[in-house]
Amino acid sequence: MLKERPVPLQLGNAGASRAKVDTSYTWLAMYFFLNLSLTIYNKAILSTFHFSFPWTLTGIHTLCSGLGALAMARLGYFTPATLGERENMVMLMFSFLYTLNIAISNVSLNEVSVAFHQVVRAMTPVFTIAISVAFLAKRYSGKTYLSLLPLLMGVYMATVGDYSYTAMGFFLTVLGTVLAATKTVVTNRIQVGRLQLHPLDLLLRMSPLAFVQTVIFSWMKGELDDVVSFCQTEMSWKLVLALLVNGTIAFFLNYVSFTANKKTSALTMTVAANVKQVLSIVVAVTVFNTTIGFLNGLGIMITLFGGACYSYVEWSEKNQRARPMTPAFPPPSPPGAATPSEKEELLSVRVVN
Repeated sequence: MLKERPVPLQLGNAGASRAKVDTSYTWLAMYFFLNLSLTIYNKAILSTFHFSFPWTLTGIHTLCSGLGALAMARLGYFTPATLGERENMVMLMFSFLYTLNIAISNVSLNEVSVAFHQVVRAMTPVFTIAISVAFLAKRYSGKTYLSLLPLLMGVYMATVGDYSYTAMGFFLTVLGTVLAATKTVVTNRIQVGRLQLHPLDLLLRMSPLAFVQTVIFSWMKGELDDVVSFCQTEMSWKLVLALLVNGTIAFFLNYVSFTANKKTSALTMTVAANVKQVLSIVVAVTVFNTTIGFLNGLGIMITLFGGACYSYVEWSEKNQRARPMTPAFPPPSPPGAATPSEKEELLSVRVVN
């Protein structure tokens, strides 16, 4: 006997209320909130428990994301799609791209300063545009390009500092930025292209593969042995609970990030990531008492202004595309049809007996 799924309670105007909440701006707002929350939580775990194992933390994120997506599928929130061999290979390549992006970013940080790393990563929207134009034949308006200028300049000013780097570090940082842009574009295409995967379905398929690859990278770098030694001496139930909450936040962040990417665009997500990066500096100032200079503060304000400019341009262009086109001249009448003046003359004719 099949167990019927519970039907959610429908209130009077529930559909209209859900439409007002389920918007791209709502998902972007949740993306900002969860991203900043995870950043603060990661910093708290690092400072409180001295759990300085980035690959293991990433593995916990991917594992919890996979388990969370599986639970949502079992509860009936979405139905996993049936994919063929080719589509499964796409998922494998996407998971490898996801893991490789993290790996290159972590390795490049050892070769360059944090300020230089942040400035180069701020160029992700530029690479996103280049990839979309070259491979997806997309076109952007001049206003879109202009709105990105204050954003890039603001990130540069907000992260100004020691710009030390090596030749290899410069190459790896640029490569990581290209991979980040590619990952964002591919994520959007998987969800809105031919596959049309649900965000949770994408998370369900990608997370286990990324978890295995992350564990392999951790073993290759020797971090796995350090984690085993750490667990034998300093592991506690408080740390286990903190890591579980951390993984839960990562699951919701990944879900919200994929959904926001689907409802907006790859370029919007890279712009949002830049604004989030600057907001992280604001959080560091207010929560962790980090000191910044006048130029950094001015850069933060310029970045927020650039993000607002981009949002306004995207909103206005989206409304313009949605507005129905009205012809400048009335369409020609089909052959044999009466013109309005002829119709009036016909209606004014009186029948004489």
